Amino acid sequence: MAMAVRVAVGDTVEFRPTGSSMSPLIRSRDLVRVAPVDPTALEIEDIVLARVSGTVYLHLVSALDAGRERVPVSNNGGRVNGWTTYVRVFGICTSVAGRARPRIHRKLRSAGPSAAPLPPPAPT
Repeated sequence: MAMAVRVAVGDTVEFRPTGSSMSPLIRSRDLVRVAPVDPTALEIEDIVLARVSGTVYLHLVSALDAGRERVPVSNNGGRVNGWTTYVRVFGICTSVAGRARPRIHRKLRSAGPSAAPLPPPAPT
C-alpha cells in the first residue's frame, strides 16, 4: 500500500513484488519500476498498480470501459481480481528486471506543477 500512496502523489518507485501470479511477465522478486499513469491512455495488457476491493495489485489491465472510467485487473493466468475505477489506478509498470515495458511513454502522468495528483488511496 505504501508504494501505491507514493505513486498516487506523483513519485516513481522501484520495488520487488513477491508471488507467481504474474509469471513469466514478472517473476517473484524481480525489480519493477512503476510511474504515475494517465488512466485514460491505458491499453489491454498494460501492467498497472491498482487497488481492487481494498487490495493493491500489480496486475494486467484485461479490458477497458472508458465510458464508465474503469478497468478490470487480472493476473497473468487470466484470473480477474475485479473492476476498479480510474481513480484507483495509481501507476503503470515501466520496466521489469531492467527491461522497458512497451508503449508506456504516452501513458505517463505529468508530475509538473500543472498536474493535479490523484488522491492517495484510502486506508483498508
